[in-house]
Amino acid sequence: MEQYKKEFIDFMVECEVLKFGRFTLKSGRTSPFFMNAGAYTTGGQIARLGEFYAWAIHEHFGDNFDVLFGPAYKGIPLAVTTAIAYHNLYGKEVKYCSDRKEAKDHGADKGSLLGYKPADEDRIVIIEDVTTSGKSIEETYPVIQAQGNVTVIGEIVSLDRMERAQNSEKAALHVISEKYGFPARAIVSMEEVIEALYTNGSRTVITDEIKKEIDAYYKTYGAK
Repeated sequence: MEQYKKEFIDFMVECEVLKFGRFTLKSGRTSPFFMNAGAYTTGGQIARLGEFYAWAIHEHFGDNFDVLFGPAYKGIPLAVTTAIAYHNLYGKEVKYCSDRKEAKDHGADKGSLLGYKPADEDRIVIIEDVTTSGKSIEETYPVIQAQGNVTVIGEIVSLDRMERAQNSEKAALHVISEKYGFPARAIVSMEEVIEALYTNGSRTVITDEIKKEIDAYYKTYGAK
């Protein structure tokens, strides 16, 4: 496992972004783990988060892109901090863009977008916190397509939960890749989290009891 992935897993736990216990998800499933990117609340945490995203984007997609698109609301700070980190780490100027939940009808920046407005030939990376069912991309992709002759070269999320998407036996990231034709990747997967915190870890965060609950959860909801 790459060093930045190990550091990111520890970072999520330290920031109490990744927690273990019993949580009811938006889908109605009861999960033994939960990831909430909204728990990054300090400048230092947000800056560090951008670096992890930048490393992962560089590994998976390289430098041949122009825009980071972060769907509102959590995707907005993700796009901003990652654009800054990418410039600092790799010397590349990256634009950021987000959608608005409600279009602005006045001012110089009126419209449905916040930040840069994509232009023809732009290459876009979508950046999100986590995807469980793949439903969010159904709203995001048409917004991007409406901007003209642009190309989505990939999507990056923090955590691949590795569970079935809606109406599928496959993981949400796999379904997104198949349906939309671009790769969907994560900084880390739950398999890597378990490897770092349980298999090769101290087992103080993921205990034997929690590991049994995770195994049972994936027996029911795990992707195939």
